Amino acid sequence: MLQIENIRKTFPGVVALDAVSFSVKEGEIHTLLGENGAGKSTLMNVLTGLYHPDRGSIRLAGEEVHFTSPRDSLSRGIGMVHQHFMLVPAHSVFENILLALDGVPNFFKRREWKAKIQALIDEFQLDLDLDTPVWKLSIGAQQWIELIKLLMRDCRLLILDEPTAVLTPQEANRLFDVLRRLKEQGKSIIFISHKMREVMAISDRVTILKKGRSIDTLARGEFDEARLASLMIGHDRIPEWQKNLQMSDEIVLTIDNLSVRNDRGLADLDKFNLTLKKGEILGIAGVAGNGQKALAEVLTGLRNATQGRILARGEDITNSNARRSYIAGIAHIPEDLKAIGIAPDMSVDENLIMKSFKNGAFRTWIFQDKRAIRRNAEEKIEQFAIKSGPDGTPVRYLSGGNIQKVIIARELSEEPSVLVALYPTRGLDIGSAEYVHKVIADGADQGMSTILIAEDLDELLKLSDRIAVMFRGRLIGYADPRSTTREEIGLMMSGENRNAGSAA
Repeated sequence: MLQIENIRKTFPGVVALDAVSFSVKEGEIHTLLGENGAGKSTLMNVLTGLYHPDRGSIRLAGEEVHFTSPRDSLSRGIGMVHQHFMLVPAHSVFENILLALDGVPNFFKRREWKAKIQALIDEFQLDLDLDTPVWKLSIGAQQWIELIKLLMRDCRLLILDEPTAVLTPQEANRLFDVLRRLKEQGKSIIFISHKMREVMAISDRVTILKKGRSIDTLARGEFDEARLASLMIGHDRIPEWQKNLQMSDEIVLTIDNLSVRNDRGLADLDKFNLTLKKGEILGIAGVAGNGQKALAEVLTGLRNATQGRILARGEDITNSNARRSYIAGIAHIPEDLKAIGIAPDMSVDENLIMKSFKNGAFRTWIFQDKRAIRRNAEEKIEQFAIKSGPDGTPVRYLSGGNIQKVIIARELSEEPSVLVALYPTRGLDIGSAEYVHKVIADGADQGMSTILIAEDLDELLKLSDRIAVMFRGRLIGYADPRSTTREEIGLMMSGENRNAGSAA
């Protein structure tokens, strides 16, 4: 179906892809694995016509092709479901699918087109109402829309980028069932994931990328989790950490009957209650869009509550601004690293002092002390193993894992009592994710408490002392990670009100 040979792509000062080769067979699920910065996204952007390779060839069904745009790639039957969906929230499911199609006349028979789309939805037994506005749908349902858009265009090669990142275990299994059916129909699928459990479950073959090169391609039966991890990481060391089994009974944060409304007047949080103990790692589980982001933002002063109180060591910080929350000892790893986590065009040095630039340590009278700022950066770069490039490099040029390390270094520099981490390992490779886990576990040893909002249940079960499950802005119940299964938590995430274990 697809043959990529010796693809090279460079940007100023960076070789993103260097002689990358791999192939995808007809009716195959082919997984692409690699650390952050390995070249996966660049390769997919070449394949979907966003980037033009400096050299190398792409063959589709034996014919050499040269894509000039994403439209050109789509017309050849290659479609991609991106991590961030390309949907218009105010429009219905039907309208969003129609917008993605070519050849729809200005005056069309609505009933006929709805029947065509409904037939596809029924074929795969998807739970989608064509007349529902997209903003009312769960994240999982929105992903089905993206897939239907590509199937309506009769795409033969489907690329799915981290497709299970926002799904419950049950929804992920449902997606895998659909992918297997598509494979039986002769469709080819490129699957990008960092979750080894999924890679083992779904892959026919796996290609590993490292530092812009294709290292190896292995068929099912030739790989296991250890082999794949070894090829991905190479000689790089994975940080080691140990979970702290001792936890204080001292309460450092209390959330009492908290409600938060969004711009549409709907409740993102609804009479939400929670307590956090000193040195505790409290996991928050839930399908994306059930109030986790609102919880993080109201705790860190980015949104106001409409009801209830937040107490930090007895001090009422409800409706504080972000700076007062930080002074109260609450640090924040945000969901969108590049939008609100960093100032992209500023240097690594400058990003590392964004919350402390007024401190006397970085000022000489009214002027910034450039030497002190550089010394601070050198210390943090070494301490947190940040690969930052030459002095003065804008932080946006760093890989996702290194941007995450810059944010962590900045947030922890003031030794906060509470860390609110919103999807801190989303999209990170094994080494970078383990580094984040080590920082959180080491912080717990020092008495720092963490609210860990994550979508990977394996991560929550491994790291958390307790797990609180959210559904539609409410606390459904608690789960004890030592005695609760992924499936039980998955049921709670879908709204079943039960307390798993005795974690409350």
